[in-house]
Amino acid sequence: MRNALIVDGMVITTDNSAAIGEKPQDIVHVPDEVAAKFAARVALAEQWAAGGEATAILLHNFSGELQWPRYVSGITQLFSELDMPVPPVSGSTESNMETLQSALAVTIIGRKLRMLADPHELEWFIYGEPLVGEAVINHPDRIANLRIVKNALDLNQIERVWPIGSQGIEQEAKKLFGRTMPLAQGISEEASGGPATCLLIGVRTSKVEEAKRMFGRHFRELIE
Repeated sequence: MRNALIVDGMVITTDNSAAIGEKPQDIVHVPDEVAAKFAARVALAEQWAAGGEATAILLHNFSGELQWPRYVSGITQLFSELDMPVPPVSGSTESNMETLQSALAVTIIGRKLRMLADPHELEWFIYGEPLVGEAVINHPDRIANLRIVKNALDLNQIERVWPIGSQGIEQEAKKLFGRTMPLAQGISEEASGGPATCLLIGVRTSKVEEAKRMFGRHFRELIE
């Protein structure tokens, strides 16, 4: 398991976003819907990493009242694109103080539905490329497609999902396996995966060829 909190069978995951949005002093200028969609994307990928599925969402909005419907719209877009029901959304907005930059957090509460296979019993692949900031917007074709990941999970074609965060592939692989691993050549070991643009995918040996066909050209071996 990665960063999820497990409490009485509930899986709790979260992600935040700062200085990304439509405010003049934001560092990365994108529609507010996009900022919320990618924050929700990370929290959802963390659910899958823990064997969970989303049942409710808490939205923490530090940007102002105008941003709330835009953030909810971005979250809705994510689940709609995955053909998943949108969980109920609640939360809070900072309306007393006007902030100069955008900021939000998305927390997903889910139920644990899948048992997690031992990572050492699987073959591991990298899906997508680690991207952050403007690169996320400029290179959408290099981002892991969560709809493909969801279909693969539903069809039992893959066993495990592990999103890459700001520490990069090398450190995430170390967390996953409990030790430093000999990574395949050509991997951007330390590059930030930003909003889960890149995932590690664990597959049973008997299903590797089918997984390669399903995920396509941005699916490559992790271990040397």
